[in-house]
Amino acid sequence: MGDLLSWLLSFFLLVAVLAIVLYQVMCLADLENDYVNPYDSASEINILVVPEFVLQGALCFLHLVMGHWLMCLVCLPYLYYDAKVYTDHRHLLDVTEIFNQLPWEKKIRLFKLGYLGILLAISIICMIWSIVAE
Repeated sequence: MGDLLSWLLSFFLLVAVLAIVLYQVMCLADLENDYVNPYDSASEINILVVPEFVLQGALCFLHLVMGHWLMCLVCLPYLYYDAKVYTDHRHLLDVTEIFNQLPWEKKIRLFKLGYLGILLAISIICMIWSIVAE
């Protein structure tokens, strides 16, 4: 039962991170199409960057504590990238440079969406496997 609860918690953490990154992509797409001004878009994205990093760290820690070694190893590159961006102080969008960074930032977040989609699929498979094994 504990294994199932850990997979459920992992699923909900992944969905939360996925929702945050999807919202960031939507903000960047709105900015690209001139639906919002750069200040509003950058401030909305900057508010969500640190919670995304914390949720991803909590997800990796959950896998480590529960003994899901393979999933922890799969989550580590994303966590390393987040830690590297945070320590280099490149995690916040600059309002004055947002149009120059827009293609790169959008590409990063789309890559994150794909990576999180794969993690979500693996998590769902492992959750179903855990249900069947009980």
